[in-house]
Amino acid sequence: MNVLWRTLLVLFRARLRLRREGPLDPHTVARMRIRVLPTDIDLLRHMNNGRYLSLFDLGRWDLLTRSGLLRAMTAQRWYAVVAAETITFRRSLELGQRFVLETRLIGHDDRAVYLEHRALVGDEIYARAVIRARILRQSGGTVPHDELFAAVGRPEGLPDIEQWVHDWAEGSALPSTRRPAPSVWA
Repeated sequence: MNVLWRTLLVLFRARLRLRREGPLDPHTVARMRIRVLPTDIDLLRHMNNGRYLSLFDLGRWDLLTRSGLLRAMTAQRWYAVVAAETITFRRSLELGQRFVLETRLIGHDDRAVYLEHRALVGDEIYARAVIRARILRQSGGTVPHDELFAAVGRPEGLPDIEQWVHDWAEGSALPSTRRPAPSVWA
């Protein structure tokens, strides 16, 4: 429930900033300050590894809202889902500690968009996540990128996605929902 209230607060603040400052350029690294709350920690008294990904969602909501993408997606009745994510931890975040969450769009391929999140204290990266997201229609099916970019504008000048991201996306993919995916341990 804690993240729900934080999400609503992020959406409210992001809408205010969008009105006040105008839309973010899609190349922008969006930043927001977060504090580690008692509901974020585990028995070892540092932020729970699963909570990082929940809080990184806040960065995506902020970026989608402030860039104007959320408004365009809502008008088209589209929504984004995370298809894959990976996170790497470097240092622990402790109770009460403030950190900056950075979120940026790192590119797209023919089926997904890719984002990166970083948790920073000062200039130091404490954790980094790469997210593969797909855009879906509420009526069913995937939104082709040419249709997505026609509706929201194609971010020009995005760097090519590094090969390891393509390798990661391919290596972590599960079969399509139209094919069987039995649980067989080798």
